[in-house]
Amino acid sequence: MDLSTLTIHEAHERLKNRDFSAGELTQTLLKRIEEVEPKVKAYIIVTSEKALKEAEQADMIIAAGKIAPLTGIPLAIKDVLCTEGITTTCGSKILSNFVPVYDATVVRNLKRAGAITLGKANMDEFAMGSSTENSSFGHSHNPWDLSAIPGGSSGGSAAAVAADECIASLGTDTGGSIRQPASCCGVVGLKPTYGRVSRFGLIAFGSSLDQVGPLTKDVRDAALLMNVLAGYDPQDSTSVNKEVPDYTTFLKPDLKEITIGVAREYFIEGIDPEVEKAVREALNVLQSLGAKTVDIALPHTEYALPVYYLIAPAEASSNLARYDGVKYGFRTEKDENLTAMYKKTRSEGFGAEVKRRIMLGTYALSAGYYDAYYGKASQVRTLIRRDFEEAFKKCDVIVTPTTPTPAFKIGEKVDDPLQMYLSDIFTIPANLAGNPGISVPCGLTGNGLPIGLQVISGPFEEGKVLQTAFAYEQNTEWHVKKPKF
Repeated sequence: MDLSTLTIHEAHERLKNRDFSAGELTQTLLKRIEEVEPKVKAYIIVTSEKALKEAEQADMIIAAGKIAPLTGIPLAIKDVLCTEGITTTCGSKILSNFVPVYDATVVRNLKRAGAITLGKANMDEFAMGSSTENSSFGHSHNPWDLSAIPGGSSGGSAAAVAADECIASLGTDTGGSIRQPASCCGVVGLKPTYGRVSRFGLIAFGSSLDQVGPLTKDVRDAALLMNVLAGYDPQDSTSVNKEVPDYTTFLKPDLKEITIGVAREYFIEGIDPEVEKAVREALNVLQSLGAKTVDIALPHTEYALPVYYLIAPAEASSNLARYDGVKYGFRTEKDENLTAMYKKTRSEGFGAEVKRRIMLGTYALSAGYYDAYYGKASQVRTLIRRDFEEAFKKCDVIVTPTTPTPAFKIGEKVDDPLQMYLSDIFTIPANLAGNPGISVPCGLTGNGLPIGLQVISGPFEEGKVLQTAFAYEQNTEWHVKKPKF
């Protein structure tokens, strides 16, 4: 068996049984990266030497009989998370020479759990995008169709998992950036509740929206990673001090105690017929496993996209003001005076999409427009959250398509920002409300592209999301299908 195809739990059992070493597993994955990376381009940087040293340490721990679920497991880290001593670019020229002096909390948690870092995964610049075409380091490709996008902004993380260039990876989700690429690449992607996973060391895009989460080959692996990632962090002011359960205890084979909400707002005109058919069939499978379904209403869903594209750019405008060529990162060589240096550094260092969102956000926050735009969007955001609160009085989870279409061709929407933004229309509401959501594979199109099923639950109810996704996964075979390229 090719070791690169293993899941976390499969690799853990075989490492524990000494079927192979962490060094052998890491070398296999590095070889796999060498073979397929020219086609997929999932990584910005591969840290081969560091990974092999970490594998040696893992093997010593295993030899001492102290193996944990992530000991010796090679992972990819989205390049928006700070990694001590490893360049962290955020997919941007403006941070092309930035080397953090500390690890993000989630990276530190993975290290303590014995995980191995293979490298930093490609992404849309500052996590702004749905296709990974906005990276300053070139776009990534979808392993199912190399001419298609892998989704975004965690496209490199999803593509690396789908192409078996890592056992699992970390991504971040501001408006769908874990779930949407998971859907496009046929893998599992979980966005936790806002506040459940520390954001310390995450380079901010939208501070009230960003969350770190896992991209994995199956639901059990997502639960295993959540056991390591979740928890209170005093270094993050938005972290919630709430007990973390063992998420693997929610992985049950049936859904007799689960009621599923189906919202007509997620089956809209313009949805790809193959996507709708696959999701409807998935609902039938869930019902056959004992779940009840009820119709629910989320009336303010239609406002989610415009609300998001006021709030997220406004927060981005504030967060990205720090990149001025003075403190760290890229600085223009043409600096006749201080004002010119600021302007040219930001003009040369940021890509087109980032500049577009900074301008949108700055306008929405400007004097005379704040109340009409950012203020009003914040009020409607509250209405969207209340819609979910009312819905969860009738159901345990809500099941929807993850994306309205399968992965589109590279370059197809790059000149049409509005069409690109519509890729996240089904994922954005959960971010605005702060709810957890997961995407699991639920089908393939006639052209062989993956389709994702989204499960959303109430705040801190990741267990219900995992239970529903796991039961569906265990009774279908979509998660074991692999791209052939």
